[in-house]
Amino acid sequence: MAVYKIFTYKDTSLYSLYPDMNTGIDPINQVSNLNFALLSNATVARSLVEFSSEEIVDLLDGIISGYEWDAYFKNYIATAQGIVETSTIEVRPVAESWNNGTGTYLDIPITTDGSSWNSNQFQGGTSWSYLNGGSFTSGSFKVTGSYSAASSSLGGGNWVVSGSDGTSYYSSQTFGLRSPKDLIINSTTTVDSWYSASSGLGGIENNGFIIKWEDAIEFNPNKQVQPVVQYYSVDTNTIYPPQLEFRWDDSVWATSSAIPVLTQPNCFVSLAENPGVFLSESVNRFRLNVRPKYPKVVFATASLFTKQHYLPSGSSLYAVKDLDTDEYVIDFDAQYTKLSADTTSSYFDLYMNGLEPERYYKILIQATAGGSTTIYDDNYYFKISNGY
Repeated sequence: MAVYKIFTYKDTSLYSLYPDMNTGIDPINQVSNLNFALLSNATVARSLVEFSSEEIVDLLDGIISGYEWDAYFKNYIATAQGIVETSTIEVRPVAESWNNGTGTYLDIPITTDGSSWNSNQFQGGTSWSYLNGGSFTSGSFKVTGSYSAASSSLGGGNWVVSGSDGTSYYSSQTFGLRSPKDLIINSTTTVDSWYSASSGLGGIENNGFIIKWEDAIEFNPNKQVQPVVQYYSVDTNTIYPPQLEFRWDDSVWATSSAIPVLTQPNCFVSLAENPGVFLSESVNRFRLNVRPKYPKVVFATASLFTKQHYLPSGSSLYAVKDLDTDEYVIDFDAQYTKLSADTTSSYFDLYMNGLEPERYYKILIQATAGGSTTIYDDNYYFKISNGY
């Protein structure tokens, strides 16, 4: 198993109501369709989020090289309102570069030194490349955008729709009234194309993602259609900045015949190789000491209570929780968080880079044995430190 996280390095929101306003250092990214009482037309907000091409290339050429992988764009909800029916958010690759800027929402006066609804640069800079709402071809990719002549000025960003080979770069997530509002979207196709472009192999230039409501919602003048979601940005003072999470299966099962596999759920599981404090750049191999609570009584020359066991292959997983919030930072996953085993013990490797520093975390182990699935939680704690 393996999970590795890259954090965004720039993001902003585009507001049709304030077409020159930049919000590049605001702690919130907004995606909305709003109908104000004093306005006859709807107003729209979209967000832009970008990740470092250098970090993506280093990861795919290094740690993940040779493995099949998936990449998930994750953005955590701050507030949500007005989602009264099934609604879909779209996430697409931005078609051209943009400036982050140094503004926050409704600065007085508004800040105009970065990208906005009108421009990908700054107030008075170049407009978003855009042909009256129609699609145009950029290299070997179909690019488009959308706006409402009645509701906004020409702008609002642009995005790649598909490649000349028919590859679609459309990703989305659908929400209901009571469904979770965090964005967790498989963006493997887009990230793979970014990687190809960065490696000189042809592909989409990495200009990040644009996050927007589906066309049926944007610029809808109906007062009952006013969904607003606000996500934490890279400038949040919380532990929830946007992330690009890479997942791949690097589990190995190369066991010793001298160590038996656990066949009963009643067992003791303890964590070895845990110094308790790690730097953010650390990669640690956690080993598991496993023994049954009630071993079979046999004649032996050594204690049965000290004999090492393996947890079962394939069905044994790990997860990581934030100790304060009790939220899963890495959830159990039958494909990507499987335990490995060698001639010493069961184990897993954990990349600390995706964990917020100066916080405590807890490890949980899940195993299926004897027809029962059990989660072992024995206060396996550790801390990520900025420095010793």
